[in-house]
Amino acid sequence: MRLRSLLFAPGDSDRKAGKALASAADAVILDLEDSVAPAAKDAARLMVAQLLQGRTRPGVIVRVNPPGTPWYLHDLAAIVAGRPDAVMLPKACGVEDLVTLDHHLEALETQAGLTIGSVGVLPIATETTAGVLALNGMTRAPRAVGLCFGAEDLSADLGIDPRLADGSYPAPVAQARALLLLAAARLGVPAIDTPFPDPRDPAGLEREAQAAAADGFAGKLCIHPDQIEAVKAAFTPSPARIAWAEAVAAGFAAHPGAGVFTLDGKMIDRPHLKLAERILGAR
Repeated sequence: MRLRSLLFAPGDSDRKAGKALASAADAVILDLEDSVAPAAKDAARLMVAQLLQGRTRPGVIVRVNPPGTPWYLHDLAAIVAGRPDAVMLPKACGVEDLVTLDHHLEALETQAGLTIGSVGVLPIATETTAGVLALNGMTRAPRAVGLCFGAEDLSADLGIDPRLADGSYPAPVAQARALLLLAAARLGVPAIDTPFPDPRDPAGLEREAQAAAADGFAGKLCIHPDQIEAVKAAFTPSPARIAWAEAVAAGFAAHPGAGVFTLDGKMIDRPHLKLAERILGAR
């Protein structure tokens, strides 16, 4: 499952969910949490379970409600049999939440006759201060297929605006973002950037997505179908970048056992090969 452009769709809107599933997004997140009012949770859960059974596309994720809410276990029980590619866990406050989710998924997979571990987990790991402070432990997260940066909920937790006037992040939010990038790299999974909040500002989205790609994010959450193409473009390596990576890979293939060689007059060593492999994997 590619995690480059991930489009949210409210789980209680058949029209919007259908439009998202038919979109060009790399993955679709059917949402049972923030976009669904408490009175609509049961109906949304039933609709998402039905969509999973009838889906024809890969890359379908379900955002369940957070642990500790009255909907969390009901969400899991309803959706696992539909074989989502992953469960998005909001407000993950540490590896303990992910270990508990792993146990729940294991039991439900067994009940549904699925292979144990077939449903991945995509935590939003920075929505609370507790989650940020526990990021170091996330490097042991079971089933994780990526780690998501969430700026809006964290800012609310801190009592500050999520972005400054120039579009940058306040200091604690910026630090959380950096810590998540490090945790994802240590875990060996892609880091996914927070949504850009204004679908009417394509230039702002393009700037933010390109900056996120430069910082090491592999993809970005989207809240509107119009954001998909700009996000895909930002996280797809340029032809020049791909050509460099191919040359690095070819150079090491031509020099088996070598630790270093020269390319266009510059020294290339093993860390460059690791970067080249990541670039080629993002084509």
